[in-house]
Amino acid sequence: MGSANKSSTARTARIEEMRRAERARERRTRILTIGASVVVVAGLVVGGVVLIQSQSNDGGSSSADGSKNPGKFVTAKDGVRTWEGELARNHVTRAVDYPVTPPVGGDHNPVWMNCNGDVYTDEINDTNAVHSLEHGAVWVTYNADADKADVDALAAKVKKTPYTLMSPVDGQKDPIMLTAWGHQRAVTGADDPDVNAFLEKFVQGRQTPEPGAACTNGLAE
Repeated sequence: MGSANKSSTARTARIEEMRRAERARERRTRILTIGASVVVVAGLVVGGVVLIQSQSNDGGSSSADGSKNPGKFVTAKDGVRTWEGELARNHVTRAVDYPVTPPVGGDHNPVWMNCNGDVYTDEINDTNAVHSLEHGAVWVTYNADADKADVDALAAKVKKTPYTLMSPVDGQKDPIMLTAWGHQRAVTGADDPDVNAFLEKFVQGRQTPEPGAACTNGLAE
């Protein structure tokens, strides 16, 4: 009987010892896991800072899905500003953080704004308008500082010109602006000769990524 008790006691002691060893291993595993997690998080933070700094340095920006549009404007003697840099052409359904207002290209919505001489009295979604630019349209925009007579005259001109569209853009710098894919300029008014020059050069111009693509059967408002 005494021998059985001793055997039971020894077995209980071994089990307890095994449990202590298992608990010790679990503690070590938790410590190692926490340490590894800290290293990973620190790496992500550093990487994020480097990415943000890189984006700030190259003058570009990121779209909501992470694509970049780095580059800058270069102004020619005729006053037309040309975007030098990447203009992505992916179809996205999220908002895009364009580096300029109005945008001159980049990722855009799969549906274009109708641009067969369409005049919109309210602001339109810029991702849809950028798709119109891809099809070779010129986008005429104005802000609250634009003279009403100029707005009306430009609207009349747009309505007569296929592959154009017009809308207000309150966030733009100049009262009246003309935009094509990768190109942009400000004009002084509807009678500015640069209006006709820009339309003649960029409506279905050489800059068009998809010449001849539709400007109808898209988004109407």
